[in-house]
Amino acid sequence: MENLEKYNNAFAEVFGVNVEELNDDFGKDMVEEWDSVHQLSLISLLEESFDIMLDPEDIMELVSYGKGKQLLRKYGVEI
Repeated sequence: MENLEKYNNAFAEVFGVNVEELNDDFGKDMVEEWDSVHQLSLISLLEESFDIMLDPEDIMELVSYGKGKQLLRKYGVEI
């Protein structure tokens, strides 16, 4: 499975959306379901999927689909 596919699947699973709905603006300001519980679920799934451990500062910054891609690049994951 490609990294982008893993990334998209994590968002789709956590937020119960179709992959087609995902774009860089998909984030906590636009998604009613995006709360602390969903964010932690997303973090956990991303860490497991990509075998990484996000720093607490980065966890706080992951507030959108687009920002998540930027953060993963910081950890050497190409999306």
